[in-house]
Amino acid sequence: MSCVTSLSEAKRKLMETYRRGNTTAAVAPVSSIVPRPVGSPVPLSLSQEQLVLREVNTPGIFPLYNECITVRISEPLDVPALEKSILTIISRHEIWRTSYDLSTGRPLQVIHPAPEQISLNTIDLRSVPAAMQEAAAYEAIAPLVRESFDLQNGPLLRFRLVKLGEFEHKLILIAHLSIVDGVSAYQIWPSELAALYRAYSAGRPSPLAEQRIQFGDYAHWQRSRLADEEMAMQVAYWRQRLARLPVLNFPRSRAQAATNTFPGGISSFAFPSALSKAVKELSRQEGVTLFVTLLSVFATLLFAHTGQEDLVIGTPSPAGRKSSDVAGLLGYFLNPVALRFDLNGNPAFRSLLRQAQRFTLEAIANDDVPIEWLARELQSESETRRNPFLPIAMSLQPAMPDVGLDWSVTSMDVQSGGSPWDLYFAFIDTPEGIQGRVQYNSDLFDKNTIARLWQHFQQLLEFFTADTGKRLADTKGLLEDKVSLA
Repeated sequence: MSCVTSLSEAKRKLMETYRRGNTTAAVAPVSSIVPRPVGSPVPLSLSQEQLVLREVNTPGIFPLYNECITVRISEPLDVPALEKSILTIISRHEIWRTSYDLSTGRPLQVIHPAPEQISLNTIDLRSVPAAMQEAAAYEAIAPLVRESFDLQNGPLLRFRLVKLGEFEHKLILIAHLSIVDGVSAYQIWPSELAALYRAYSAGRPSPLAEQRIQFGDYAHWQRSRLADEEMAMQVAYWRQRLARLPVLNFPRSRAQAATNTFPGGISSFAFPSALSKAVKELSRQEGVTLFVTLLSVFATLLFAHTGQEDLVIGTPSPAGRKSSDVAGLLGYFLNPVALRFDLNGNPAFRSLLRQAQRFTLEAIANDDVPIEWLARELQSESETRRNPFLPIAMSLQPAMPDVGLDWSVTSMDVQSGGSPWDLYFAFIDTPEGIQGRVQYNSDLFDKNTIARLWQHFQQLLEFFTADTGKRLADTKGLLEDKVSLA
């Protein structure tokens, strides 16, 4: 099934950027985004609205969508310059000083004035032995990450500075997912922060140009341009693509909980340097992106543990970043999409790579339909209702650009206690190698199970980097300790 013949020129160009491995490049559409009418209500974007409504309507002890982003600063720090830089970013981006009016059926953005000053609360851990500092930092930050945001009054972000030594700091940003995505966290936020910090610490003015538009302008534009006919065409694509959607019977280490409160955990892992190089070389030789290679291994992992040949994997698509107008905007531009695999016939891994690339490109071309909306459309015809609609997902985070300073960025370092997914593998390609964070529903999985799954993923990756002609059946017996119910 292919949708390529019906693509707009903008989407054709976007698909080409994905084929070349650039998963964050924007493509300017025919009509550019203009500022919204003055005084008009400011809607949420389609995917942002669904995310906010899901959190509001989901009971639970812990928040589902609190994101913890860490900027590690390995050099002497000018704290006043850093505070001024953060203040400037909050002033530049309306979405970082926004809350939501939830009094009606459709939430609206409420944009607050920029604060006049900001003062970082510092956690000084210099007296803690070096071997214990990471654990101490985690313990200090965890309560802040697990504290729900007041969506109606804001603010939807909070900061802490952790001082580990004279030349070692952690700037912690805790934000609600509705105001930040991977491009925001790994590219725009550190780039703007570094540019402003260099200028302010040297006594120079901001080098950043004024924003032409804001996230609210994008949300207004998005809702006005998505005509019923275009949306109907995309819904029709997904209705056909996801017909008779299978339920993934993934073995769990715990039985299904009686209540859908979505408690969660996070485990961190890393590939050996040699394996990281091997998988990138495999991707280059096969002419696919690193994401496609990791996705294909993930599909094989699910097949190995379930025996199911019809699999669906979710992934966050940067649906809103197809316009060059939003390339420099902070905000939530993602929309999860469903990638459905057909593993019948014992395909070779090389064939699976081609399938994964094709399905990814097709999904990107039809990713404007909000996933919750799509779930309602499809589940109304199904006898099985599942929450979440896509329980298992994978992503490759954008790489941090070189900001000219000894800084690095990571996310999901501290867990919020909640998880919107049953199982979510998030990868990032760093100069030190490919790292991963696995977020999981702790009602379903325990930490030991997640560690085994990561080990199995690595074993499969090593197996296929040695020979992409090997078939799925060749993995039989490779993974000795399958996940099983306790």
